Amino acid sequence: MSILDDQDYESVLLVIRECYVYKVPPLASSRGHRAQDWGNVEEPLWRGRLRVIAVGKKCFIRLEDGRTGELFAVCPYEENKGCVESVIDSSRYFVLKIEDQGRHAFIGLGFLDRSHAFDFNVALQDHFKHIRAEEKSEEMKKAGNEQPKIDFSLKEGQTLNLTIAGGAGAGAGSARRNRPPRPAASEQDGGKLLLLDWH
Repeated sequence: MSILDDQDYESVLLVIRECYVYKVPPLASSRGHRAQDWGNVEEPLWRGRLRVIAVGKKCFIRLEDGRTGELFAVCPYEENKGCVESVIDSSRYFVLKIEDQGRHAFIGLGFLDRSHAFDFNVALQDHFKHIRAEEKSEEMKKAGNEQPKIDFSLKEGQTLNLTIAGGAGAGAGSARRNRPPRPAASEQDGGKLLLLDWH
């Protein structure tokens, strides 16, 4: 197994230096979470750094201390599994499903800038677009390998006949080689006929 095997190789898809975590109350409406229900968003439960990391085909959202790198929480992200949900009243806040030793909880996640929230969404989407493109490429490669290979080689006793454009069949090529060079254009022709070197 290669040291850079997909299961071991870790790539950082996004780093946002400052994000905020909030305590999320139980969902009050089937419409979704609302950031205004979290209390004063100016007083988060925790603040630190967010990193989106890919390990092979898996994706993780890590919340870490910005100075020490100490892990605060991790959200294993799976597409369309409710791991990350946007709130219904803001584009800067989300609800994350974090996991720890088989247990899970929901926390609020907020960004100071809307562009950070946008980058966060794009990083998650791009990871799975890349995975789907790789899988499609592998399927096409596999399908191509399964096609029967056509043997274009000449079998014993088979011959190949070539017809040269402008030739009159067999021997035309040799007849053309033996022709003398054409004369230079006369004054009557306006001197436009070029001397051709026949090979």
